[in-house]
Amino acid sequence: MAARAAYARAVLTLDVAPVAMHELHDHRLRLPGREITVRQYVPLAHGWAEPQPGLLFFHGGGFTIGSIETHDRLCRVLARAGGCHVYSVDYRLAPEHRFPAAVDDAFAALDWLRAQAPVLGVDVARLAVGGDSAGGTLATATALHARDRGIPLVLQLLIYPGLAARQDTESHRRMAHGFLIDADVIQWFFQHYLRQDADRTDWRFAPLLAPNLTQAAPVWLALAEFDPLLDEGLAYARRLRDAAVPVSCTVFEGMVHAFFQHGGFVPAARRAHAAAGAALRAAFGTGD
Repeated sequence: MAARAAYARAVLTLDVAPVAMHELHDHRLRLPGREITVRQYVPLAHGWAEPQPGLLFFHGGGFTIGSIETHDRLCRVLARAGGCHVYSVDYRLAPEHRFPAAVDDAFAALDWLRAQAPVLGVDVARLAVGGDSAGGTLATATALHARDRGIPLVLQLLIYPGLAARQDTESHRRMAHGFLIDADVIQWFFQHYLRQDADRTDWRFAPLLAPNLTQAAPVWLALAEFDPLLDEGLAYARRLRDAAVPVSCTVFEGMVHAFFQHGGFVPAARRAHAAAGAALRAAFGTGD
């Protein structure tokens, strides 16, 4: 609990000011044996004349910290920049709820969004998934799950996602200390999240181990130059290209992990926000 409170305080230090929304609603999802909240962001008044595109978003935090509150400002930015509704999922956290609880909540949130689309004013033909860090892992797994179920998605918006079973790449070794998330912190997250070491080989935790990436939704992938997760992101981009999945991969120079939430002081973060918005608009067919 102390780690969650500390993160919640720290994350606001460098973040942008809140972007005004036309509407904001918290929806309670009643699922078997639990309830979770999904926060809906509606950036502009459109009179509900026609269904709008939607982004299902999963926050980062190593599966143990973070919430819809810590990522509220980023979701507002994405809603406005992407010209879409954003649905931010407050999935269950470890260690109270270990793997695959977060994945189960992510999959259930996609089902809920599709089922409630007419009420929510969302176009099921223009749905994207996205997330940062651990949320990027959940978005990646959800996209593969959607493909396997024949659910169309127009984009995966992946922001420095965790993708590998083991943290043994060159970037993990080179940036094990002093680059915002240390090697010990990463393992602390996973020790609290995973039930046993064998969970590391489950593709829902390590999408790089997914046996087949063909026909997955197109990917916009944002990586940071000084991030231990850099190499696994680059490896995933290569696998996607080998599988003929359209992928746009950008390494933001000079940036560290979590830089998307540093937009209050870091110009490159604001440029990344704009690039993410452009990718969403292109995928949704809404242009500029």
